[in-house]
Amino acid sequence: MTPSKDVVAPLDWPGEIFAHFRRANIRQVGYVPDAGHARLIEMIQADEAIHDVVLTTEEEGVALAAGAWLGGEASALLMQSSGVGNCINMLSLTRACQFPLVMLVTMRGEWAEFNPWQVPMGSITEQALRLCGVHVFRADHPEEVSDTVGAAIDLAFNACTPTAVLLSQRLIGAKKWLK
Repeated sequence: MTPSKDVVAPLDWPGEIFAHFRRANIRQVGYVPDAGHARLIEMIQADEAIHDVVLTTEEEGVALAAGAWLGGEASALLMQSSGVGNCINMLSLTRACQFPLVMLVTMRGEWAEFNPWQVPMGSITEQALRLCGVHVFRADHPEEVSDTVGAAIDLAFNACTPTAVLLSQRLIGAKKWLK
């Protein structure tokens, strides 16, 4: 069966993010395992030029980014919106030490959320990051991801400032309880 002309193949936004990581020479990526980042994490793990670091908690990723920068390497931090709450105190480090921080945040507590525990932090993630001095971008559709992530990476490393891209729940897809 051949798809109709109206069917549009979804964009490979994780692949586009990975291409930006390569372009920016990102050598370290910290993350707490997350289904929304699963494909990107697989690409990072398969790339011998990028050191993937599994974190026990997201605020460790802020320290990882500081250490990477001091060691002459670029890094990125992947997390879910609930992990932003864990980073609030550590984000002061980016302001005091003025190093770049790139965070890609998969959102929860939004569109079609099944878990009520995700809603409180998901509803304030953007405001919390902004209050901590982070420049926040958002991608709601696959065609927005590449330009948005590219702009955030460029701003972070050119201006030595923290940036975050919120990858909406609509973009990553609704999670469902496993039965």
